Amino acid sequence: QVQLVESGGGLVQPGESLKLSCAASGRIFTIAYVAWHRQAPGKQREFVAGVSRSGTTQYADSVKGRFTISTDNTWNTVYLRMSNLKPEDTAVYFCAALTNGVREWGQGTQVTVSS
Repeated sequence: QVQLVESGGGLVQPGESLKLSCAASGRIFTIAYVAWHRQAPGKQREFVAGVSRSGTTQYADSVKGRFTISTDNTWNTVYLRMSNLKPEDTAVYFCAALTNGVREWGQGTQVTVSS
């Protein structure tokens, strides 16, 4: 089993940057893929970015060129660097890890982009 804890959310103005962290613990060696998702009020949860053990990354079209997903060498922490933030990026951001075919979720961190 893997436990995930997100941090780094907050209130920023449009155009500013923010870096989220997802700290993993437990059976980290079983993680095959980690992704960031987000859920805005009244909307469904959506995929934002993901990274595989091989280093392959994927991004939603809405964040390409603005967001970057990365990990540390041990996969203990997965980051989401967000730049040029827009009001429509406002959401709760969740980290999810795929382990042995099971998706584990963190509790989420709030990101609010407002002037």
